[in-house]
Amino acid sequence: MNLHDWIDELCDVLDIETELDEALVLDLARDAAHNVERRAAPISTYLLGFAAGASGASVEKIEELAGAASQLALGWDRPADAADPTDVAVEIEVDEAVDLSDDELADDEVED
Repeated sequence: MNLHDWIDELCDVLDIETELDEALVLDLARDAAHNVERRAAPISTYLLGFAAGASGASVEKIEELAGAASQLALGWDRPADAADPTDVAVEIEVDEAVDLSDDELADDEVED
């Protein structure tokens, strides 16, 4: 069995019909694995498929999305073990004298 046969069988099992550019998906997986980290490959290709499906993307749009994702991966310069800059630990001083255990806001006190 070759890759194309696998894709056909998998589409049958998943009950989907789609034209797939294997090279496009494999290129994205390679770029993510080599420039971000190995585990980024399947996640990147899944998210590409999700984005394509959610937007009903045309073949041209999928190629555009894959290109943008590959460019992001190719330009990635953060080491795999680097902390996410949005996950900054901030120490919060807790006032032990304040009991917050039963604190509840009334619905009209909650700001949107």
